[in-house]
Amino acid sequence: MADEEIDDVDRAILYALQEDARNMSSGDIAERTDTSDSTVRKRIQRLESDGIIKGYSADVDYQKSGYPLRMLLYCTASIADRGDLTTEILEIDGVISVQELVTGEQNLLVTAVGESDSDITPVAQELLDMGLTVADEVLVRSHETTPFGKFESGNNSYSSH
Repeated sequence: MADEEIDDVDRAILYALQEDARNMSSGDIAERTDTSDSTVRKRIQRLESDGIIKGYSADVDYQKSGYPLRMLLYCTASIADRGDLTTEILEIDGVISVQELVTGEQNLLVTAVGESDSDITPVAQELLDMGLTVADEVLVRSHETTPFGKFESGNNSYSSH
């Protein structure tokens, strides 16, 4: 995992970045954690180099941006192939995420977005063409996320609330 253990300051940094990475400066985080700006910057660099922070991305509201359908496709792939298929599945137009599941018969969860059924149907067909079985399709009405609470609770003095 990481070269160093994650401590309360690291947890507070991770929580703050999950809250609003775009507008959260290292100075803001330093103030929350009672550390220096340079300490926060060094910690963020270490968290990135250790692969704990994998990157930064926009939280897109697909519905408001013209893609109102969000479909979960539960698939079954051979155990030997499922990990190798992730990159190929992510290249399918409309697919926004792939999760490898470790329990149950369905071992891949593919999330796709589109304007209409005619956008989602080709995704399912491409999955079938790759040799996967599409066991179930679920239409999602809403999708919300929140920062991981355990990062905030490491030390109450670092809380943003």
